[in-house]
Amino acid sequence: MDVDPQSHDPELRSAGLYALASAALGVISLCAAIIPMCGGITSLAGLAFGVVSWRVEESKLAKAGIALSILGFLITVTYFVFLSVFKN
Repeated sequence: MDVDPQSHDPELRSAGLYALASAALGVISLCAAIIPMCGGITSLAGLAFGVVSWRVEESKLAKAGIALSILGFLITVTYFVFLSVFKN
């Protein structure tokens, strides 16, 4: 039985998109961690999308997005501290 995508609740559809955006931004933040400003902004945006999605619908994709974003943020902060301490 096929389900019409238009019949879904708009809030659940947006939560699914937010979860996907959170996972994508989490992966991008892992790559962007070598530029602390970009990695920090990307990981915080991914974390925000993941939390919004998680509050509407507790999906595995939202949980993965939150985890990747937190990991990206921790790597960004660690790399920033490393750069600050070992400047010269």
